[in-house]
Amino acid sequence: MAEKTKHWIPSTSSLKREALQAEPRFFRNKARQESKFVHFTGNWEDLVKFLQMARKKARESYVETELIFALAKTNRLSELEEFVSSPNNAHIQQVGDRCYEEGMYDAAKLLYNNVSNFARLASTLVHLGEYQAAVDSARKANSTRTWKEVCFACVDGTEFRLAQMCGLHIVIHADELEELISYYQDRGYFEELIALLEAALGLERAHMGMFTELAILYSKFKPQKMREHLELFWSRVNIPKVLRAAEQAHLWGELVFLYDKYEEYDNAILTMMSHPITAWKEVQFKDIVTKVANVELYYKAVQFYLEYKPLLINDLLLVLSPRLDHTRTVNYFSKMNQLPLVKPYLRSVQNHNNKSVNEALNNLLTEEEDYQGLRASIDAYDNFDNISLAQRLEKHELIEFRRIAAYLYKGNNRWKQSVELCKKDRLYKDAMLYAAESKDIELAEKLLQWFLEEGKCECFAATLFTCYDLLHPDIVLELAWRHNIMDFAMPYFIQVMREYLSKVDKLHAAESLRKEEEQVTEPTPIVFGQQLMLTAGPAGVVPPQPAFPYGYTAPPTFTQPPPSVSPGYGFNM
Repeated sequence: MAEKTKHWIPSTSSLKREALQAEPRFFRNKARQESKFVHFTGNWEDLVKFLQMARKKARESYVETELIFALAKTNRLSELEEFVSSPNNAHIQQVGDRCYEEGMYDAAKLLYNNVSNFARLASTLVHLGEYQAAVDSARKANSTRTWKEVCFACVDGTEFRLAQMCGLHIVIHADELEELISYYQDRGYFEELIALLEAALGLERAHMGMFTELAILYSKFKPQKMREHLELFWSRVNIPKVLRAAEQAHLWGELVFLYDKYEEYDNAILTMMSHPITAWKEVQFKDIVTKVANVELYYKAVQFYLEYKPLLINDLLLVLSPRLDHTRTVNYFSKMNQLPLVKPYLRSVQNHNNKSVNEALNNLLTEEEDYQGLRASIDAYDNFDNISLAQRLEKHELIEFRRIAAYLYKGNNRWKQSVELCKKDRLYKDAMLYAAESKDIELAEKLLQWFLEEGKCECFAATLFTCYDLLHPDIVLELAWRHNIMDFAMPYFIQVMREYLSKVDKLHAAESLRKEEEQVTEPTPIVFGQQLMLTAGPAGVVPPQPAFPYGYTAPPTFTQPPPSVSPGYGFNM
């Protein structure tokens, strides 16, 4: 083959002779033939000589293009640089692509630089390991494709600082972000990827995808930084996507935070109750639980606190009380035998006058022997089973509670039971008051007799005034006379006497007034002279009167006949 090549390529002298007689296209055709043959044989040095000679005879574009490629193949880079710097008709871009494809990156670098094809120049430079220059070229090209190529090459070359510079121009495109993240992650460069996204958050064109993907990366590789990131940028992340990542990473606290911001309050509460060690926070729990849609979660929360945070349960109940069914709540704690634990809650909601709350609190006060608190509760809130409580209290070992039982019986008009209970416990004052309030004459008289039987003369006297309106003086007089205690009854009788005398005086005065009114006569009419005013004529001078008849100097006097005498028709002679 070498011999064939040697005989086939014409000598310089013969070419000169042919050139004198041939047209320029001869050299073009000849160069094409030579190039094809050299590609097959690899004898690039002879081809360079031939093409240099042919260029001198004819400035054909094809000849110059092939000459540049031949110089590149023979690694004559200085001649190549000089050639492309001088005026020429070669297709430099085409030759550069051929050099790039065949791995002649130094030659391609010169050619691409000459035609200012910075995109291909950047690709060539990364193959040469000139990463900084590749980044500079990519900046001039300003193409996403070029940035990606240079970035990935820098990642492969572990030039992460330069890769980050390129990555900042990629991450701002949401559709390119996933590929970039996958490239880093597939090679295990998690720290570098996180650093890249952290640096990109401050960019003007930062978008939701960047914040979201960084949150996901934190959940996988730096969970300690995820909470801070979410607190700063929760409004700029794709919450459903980050929720899934947090759940997969078992970051329960962050999961609750996201549920809260996403207004998934029910899920937030369920998560905190399922993972109390890492997810539960008192203030956050109380804030979120009031917003849940499912009220059943209230009772699950109560159960949760009873198991895990019993000392804080009253704080929770106070927060939940506006929507709690107090009857159901009291029944639950009663069943769990934990009513004393929630006494503050019972007091706080007693203003609703709920029967279950009242009874539970009254029972607690009874167990605590707080008779003053029990009496105050009974007076303020009446919605409870009075008789049932009274029946329990009348058997209590403390007299103050038995006294409350009597008070309850009185409030339910069970006067006899109330008074009998007071008598049994020697509660004399209460017995008198309840007998007086009952308006029951028989009950008052029996109490009076009981005091005499017990020899309580002072109480007998006090009862006379306490039940004053109910007692009959004759009964009192008889009892006092029989028991020889008139001195104790005397104040009562003095009061009775005074009352009766006052009534008599009032009756006497009324009768006197009535008689005076009956004796009042009709008023006498007013007259002028001898004429009645009513029959007087018109005002003016009185006309002269005629003389009295029959020679009288004064008008005759008429005498009224006695009632038994019938009136006559003349004067009474």
